[in-house]
Parts: sequence; structure tokens; C-alpha cells
Amino acid sequence: MVKLRLQRFGNHKRPYYRVVASDSKRARDGKFLEILGTYDPINGNVNIDSTKVGHWLKNGAQPTDTVKSLFKKHNVLNP
Repeated sequence: MVKLRLQRFGNHKRPYYRVVASDSKRARDGKFLEILGTYDPINGNVNIDSTKVGHWLKNGAQPTDTVKSLFKKHNVLNP
């Protein structure tokens, strides 16, 4: 099953995340299928490609709870 989830980057106490499409059996920071965007919780910057997200959701990918709330908060799925 394909999941849309966050992949952690950054230094200690300075997290930076990528939103990726990944196989659910892979490690959190392991191999992924496609990068969909980025999320910086320190500065509040969110850059997500909504067309790529729509493509993956249409093909059956499931977002994690955190990614789903991030999409709602920043109106990613609304055109």
C-alpha cells in the first residue's frame, strides 16, 4: 500500500520534512516513490504540489493522519 507521509530531515531540534509517496513497508526515511512537497514547522512554510497529490490519491494512496491535517490546514486538496 502506498502512503503519503513525512520524511524527516534537518538537524537536532531543527526539523524539516518532505512530503513523499512511499510504500508503507519501507522505513520512515527510506526509499520513496516521489517527492510531493516540503514542510518547515519552524517557519511555517509549506510547499506542496497539489496536482501530484491528487494523482496519488486518485490511484489509491492513503495519507497519514499528520499529512491529512497538513493538507486540510493549507487547503491543498481544494482547487
